[in-house]
Amino acid sequence: MSKHEIERALIELRLSGMAATLETRVLQAQASEQPFLETFCMLLQDELDRRRSRLTERRFKQCGLDERLTLADFDWHFNPKVPRQACFELHTLKFITEGINGLLIGKPGTGKSHIAKAVAYQATLQGYGVRYVEADSVFAHYCLASPAEQVKLLKGMLEPDLLVLDDLFLARRISDGAAELLQMVVHRRYKLRRSIVVTSNRIVEDWGKYLGDNTMSTTILDRLMHRSALLAFEGKSYRLKEAASRIASAGAA
Repeated sequence: MSKHEIERALIELRLSGMAATLETRVLQAQASEQPFLETFCMLLQDELDRRRSRLTERRFKQCGLDERLTLADFDWHFNPKVPRQACFELHTLKFITEGINGLLIGKPGTGKSHIAKAVAYQATLQGYGVRYVEADSVFAHYCLASPAEQVKLLKGMLEPDLLVLDDLFLARRISDGAAELLQMVVHRRYKLRRSIVVTSNRIVEDWGKYLGDNTMSTTILDRLMHRSALLAFEGKSYRLKEAASRIASAGAA
């Protein structure tokens, strides 16, 4: 077979990673008089790398994240009250294998969403199924959706290894339908031992007010907190810092 025929055969066999690097690997082998098996191993590794990369990209596109945040991007020095050690522990993802939840509670602008998104992104890189949602938006969408769409939305929140509910109770009071959805998701994921990460500006003691039902609040919290890590975020707001920097820059200009 000619090189062109080999490339066509690799593509037909869906070995695009090997096809993409075949010419380079052949030249490399000729230049260094490399043994066949060594060259073949490199081609196989190219294929594996391509498949892993495409799978990771697919998981990212499906998870709902709109940015690829990491803990390396986080300014730990600006706000020393952020629970750094606990954030890095969450980032190890052991909590997912153990079916533990993460509750990131505290003042606005202190970095809760950044940490949650960084953990979610790390989980996609490590091969976990992840679903990230802005809580108020998905609840509003669910309440207005058709029954078929509701089933699909619920399935999307139950199946992943990790569900991130960002900014829970941002609008304070949520509708009865949204409260029932939250209770259903928490209850079913609890039984499946699938992890949830929640971020919220509202202290857990006030959740009953926002749900409009203290019994429901107790039921939700009982399952969320039974196996959980609670991270308290205090201190200065990163968003106010960034706003002040922009104002200062505009004034200087």
